[in-house]
Amino acid sequence: MLLKLNVNGQQRSDDVEPRLLLVHYLREVCGLRAANVGCDTTSCGACTVLLDGKSVKSCTVLTVQAAGQQVTTAEGLAADGELHPVQAAFRREHGLQCGFCTPGMVMATVGLLAENPEPTEDQVREGLEGNLCRCTGYHNIVRAVLAAAAAGDPATSAGSGRSGPSGPVRGRGAPAVGTSGPASDAVGA
Repeated sequence: MLLKLNVNGQQRSDDVEPRLLLVHYLREVCGLRAANVGCDTTSCGACTVLLDGKSVKSCTVLTVQAAGQQVTTAEGLAADGELHPVQAAFRREHGLQCGFCTPGMVMATVGLLAENPEPTEDQVREGLEGNLCRCTGYHNIVRAVLAAAAAGDPATSAGSGRSGPSGPVRGRGAPAVGTSGPASDAVGA
């Protein structure tokens, strides 16, 4: 099936199987590696991307469902060699450890801040509850989200400049953000 969509600001036209998941399209066809395959069940959020500005878990979206839409991955957030404000905040606040969940956390954060540009700590924890981190204690992640929010309006520049009101898509049974060990350093892009 011929599919046309925009990925990180670039128009694409690809022949895809109707059953191909968006995460596999991004990784295997587009060669983008930020959206990670972690669970295939919407539980972990490692595959979170923006679909027309709304954060979605790409492991449960068929690529054909994205036809004609704008897909933004963590690779598409930086502009003119500068990190997106959310990426910069994650780096500055040491909002990761191994980095596997970071691109999904960053994309969920962009979606969360598009919906709620001035969240409280509790709203951040609730908004990211569908994105799991197995390394950190979430404290630095939450601090990074709050720092990004305080820096201005980071949700309005999702790569191509398109964003929309949305929040992260949460997986059923995913625990609220908030328990584990220390966080380290780097950026998910």
